[in-house]
Amino acid sequence: MLSFPAVDCQSPTLCGFIAMLYRKAMTSRLKVPVFGVSQSLSGKAWHWRGGNMDVGSEVASLENDIVTQLLLSRGVAQEDIELQRNPTLRGFLPDPSEFKDMDAAAERIAQAVLGNEATTVYGDYDVDGATSAALLIRLLRMLGHDARYYIPDRLLEGYGPSGEALVQLAEAGSSLIVTVDCGAMAYDALAQAHDAGVDVIVVDHHKCAAELPIAAALVNPNRLDESAIGAAHGHLAAVGVAFLLAIAVVRTLRNQGYFAERAEPDLLSLLDLVALGTVADVAALHGLNRAFVAQGLKIMSRRDNVGMSALIDASRLKRAPACSDLGFALGPRINAGGRVGESTLGVRLLTTEDPDEAASIASQLSTLNEERRAIEASVQEAAEAQLAQQHNRSVIIVSGKGWHPGVIGIVAGRIKEKTGKPTLVIAIDDENGQGKGSGRSISGVDLGAAIIAARETGLLVAGGGHAMAAGLTIDEGQIGAFADWLEQRLAKAVGMAMQEQVVQLDLALAPGGLTPSLVEAMDSAGPFGVGWPGPRVAIGPVRLVKADVVGTDHLRLILTGRDGKSFKAIAFRAAESSMGQALLHGAQGRSLWLAGRAKIDDWGARPQAELHLEDAAWAD
Repeated sequence: MLSFPAVDCQSPTLCGFIAMLYRKAMTSRLKVPVFGVSQSLSGKAWHWRGGNMDVGSEVASLENDIVTQLLLSRGVAQEDIELQRNPTLRGFLPDPSEFKDMDAAAERIAQAVLGNEATTVYGDYDVDGATSAALLIRLLRMLGHDARYYIPDRLLEGYGPSGEALVQLAEAGSSLIVTVDCGAMAYDALAQAHDAGVDVIVVDHHKCAAELPIAAALVNPNRLDESAIGAAHGHLAAVGVAFLLAIAVVRTLRNQGYFAERAEPDLLSLLDLVALGTVADVAALHGLNRAFVAQGLKIMSRRDNVGMSALIDASRLKRAPACSDLGFALGPRINAGGRVGESTLGVRLLTTEDPDEAASIASQLSTLNEERRAIEASVQEAAEAQLAQQHNRSVIIVSGKGWHPGVIGIVAGRIKEKTGKPTLVIAIDDENGQGKGSGRSISGVDLGAAIIAARETGLLVAGGGHAMAAGLTIDEGQIGAFADWLEQRLAKAVGMAMQEQVVQLDLALAPGGLTPSLVEAMDSAGPFGVGWPGPRVAIGPVRLVKADVVGTDHLRLILTGRDGKSFKAIAFRAAESSMGQALLHGAQGRSLWLAGRAKIDDWGARPQAELHLEDAAWAD
């Protein structure tokens, strides 16, 4: 077995240098497991992360700082290091006109501004929908044009635009409706709007079919007829597409002389909304999305948006928000309004200029978020009780009557993380016998495409989504047939994806190397998220000093290494897992390797580095 002793990396550069040497040696052995770990306590092999690193170069060329190494290991070419080190809009922003229908959409909105037409932004009830709607509303206000908004009720109206709502908006005076984060598959609804004489612009990012619905313009990088440049941005959240539309609208108005006697809007000020929607919608953080989030976090730290500032305060953040806060603190509060409360709260919060109103809405959303957690726990328990019946399935499908449809997406994500398999959770309505389902997938398995195909075969009443997440409506009596159909379609892809699941490592440390300065150095290669994974470190060999369960199934550990240094680790929702049980009941006196994310615990008087544990393996 080829292995190296872990080093006490007090210097991040030295730590990265040693890690590079590790990778050079390991890669020469054709993916020899790191430290011999071919089957960890979670059943996975440990490998060094690959990417574009030239492991055949001379040792002298490896003397890069840790950020450079992390960028290289994520596939960045040498010539693009500086571009990726500080992702900016200048470096990544495409010409919006490259996208299908973008110019037509911009021209129609500019026409509405110039003609002072009544305009409604029709959003979705999740974070991406709320931020997309807020972005366009704030843009139009900057342009001196007020716009209404309409957010459907999740329980009463469901996802996407309804023909009834669009017609009612037209009858109320709107001559232009812009749907955001929805509409790509709304054939009947948009046909009704067309017949009512109202123009509808669709701004979306969900998967499209070959046939598109009737619309004045349909801007979506996932159109099947999209240009090569547009299609390369299919990973954008809807709010990112909306930002590109904002650029196109301002350019169109500029060319028409609209800003001859008035200031152009500061579009960069809208990037806090783009960052929040992008991260909360779990969009892949590579390319333009990295620039959106990196720059959006800077805008967010200025707290210029009254509603965003109130949201930060309600989340009890005492510092400028980090990327992880968008997904785990701010985003869930916006989502709570659409899931278990009032669907318009998110848009109202993010568009208000009244500090008192903002504080009130943010407080209400925090209360709703606590309510959502309680509902979620109940549905989670009922859903997990069905897992024993699903152990032979490649795709997990659980269903239940009375389950709250506002939390099924979260529960699907939890079960996916626990089982490592794509998961669909279906809430069945007792009155009409229909189920509302939400699914979450794993890398390499396109769930959205499968849901669209199932809808086209007649198994579903409605359905759509993207690769990693999808939604559906299904008659209760069709669930069994749908489960069999989905199993047949996805079993091979799931099997291949699960075989390829390994724990990819960036660095190896002794406990003394787990320091706040190391965490800060690694964080500067962010923002991290889907498609741009955060650095994962291996620490060891260590021995367990203490292990206990805290909170809801969280495993808390204190460990010590051969260097005499101790550190804390926590494994979220892992106490009942095979790894958690082994650490709780079989680790005393044994030597361990641990793998996870190095984080800073800033709750105490002095920040300390800790490990968010993801996997473990025996070292003896």
